[in-house]
Amino acid sequence: MDGMNPAEAQHFQRLMEAKQMKDFMSLYSNLVQRCFSDCINDFTSKSLSEKESGCVQKCADKFLKHSERVGQRFAEQNAAYMQQGAPGLR
Repeated sequence: MDGMNPAEAQHFQRLMEAKQMKDFMSLYSNLVQRCFSDCINDFTSKSLSEKESGCVQKCADKFLKHSERVGQRFAEQNAAYMQQGAPGLR
């Protein structure tokens, strides 16, 4: 954010926060949709069965671990890219 005046920096910060919130909501929505589709199949009760509850827990854990790993790999790739001098940013 070098070269920005304080108002521009604040505006940029708000844009980044809004994007992060949008990304988080998209991740959450995908998690709910995926686990619901995979795990919930008995609509005769308003409560989850033990099987459904266990499935949802495993699904959510797996989805979040996957998302965390993808984030780690992205950070690793980004760090490697920056160490190479970030071609195209000069």
